[in-house]
Amino acid sequence: MRGQTAAVNCAMNEPSWSEKTLTIVPTYNERENITAMVRSLRALPGDVGVLVVDDGSPDGTGALVDQMASSDAGVHVLHRAGKLGLGTAYKAGFAFGLANNYEYVCTMDADFSHDPNALPALLDAASAGADLVVGSRYVPGGKVVGWPRFRKIVSAVANRMAHFVLGVDTHDCTAGFRCYRRGLLETIDLDSIFSTGYSFLIEMTFLCQQKGFRIVEVPITFVNRTQGASKISKVEIVKAFYTMIRLRTSALPWDKMVGIVHSRRERRLHRNQSDNVEV
Repeated sequence: MRGQTAAVNCAMNEPSWSEKTLTIVPTYNERENITAMVRSLRALPGDVGVLVVDDGSPDGTGALVDQMASSDAGVHVLHRAGKLGLGTAYKAGFAFGLANNYEYVCTMDADFSHDPNALPALLDAASAGADLVVGSRYVPGGKVVGWPRFRKIVSAVANRMAHFVLGVDTHDCTAGFRCYRRGLLETIDLDSIFSTGYSFLIEMTFLCQQKGFRIVEVPITFVNRTQGASKISKVEIVKAFYTMIRLRTSALPWDKMVGIVHSRRERRLHRNQSDNVEV
């Protein structure tokens, strides 16, 4: 009887997202971090599944995860031929999550800049009704530790531009620490997303807001990586700003404006023809 009571209490203490969660961890040369990251995620309550999307890491990151997957059914690996971009890694992970019937699909970095112990807070917000939960550095309680001044300026400018140019309400739309509900991922046309790098995060946030999904931000502490090299390049920064311009122009009613121009031309042509008719 005591054993049955203990089993019931254990079940009652399980989070609502238990056995329904997949966390996508894109990797490229993360040998120093990936073993500890996967173990930390698998140690969380709720049997959180882990999918490592490895872009052919020369340092053997993918092989390390293969070893872990061989003894843990909750660990999965997608091997890709080379560096195909962060956005495409997310899309591949989303497809895996949907195909395997996960209700919550999360994304995070492999380098511990995102604390695995903060993941349950994102999942709790999602299970409470949010469609997209963002682990945010820029809401009360959130902060960044260890970033150089240049990185802080670039991040702040990118997020302010997303607000003013695109009308995005999310304070931290460049954050990669997220939780998506299944229904959102089934609704968004992922194949139509043009961005491949970090700008994917901006585009995804923009599309989610356009579709009317509920977006919630949970404060986190972002810690600059201590192992390995940063993957953000100047090219990625340029792509992010280009993405905002592209999304802004595509959001404008071009078809309507072109129609107005053609209509005015037709009226002007008709008027000119009428003026030239001999009587």
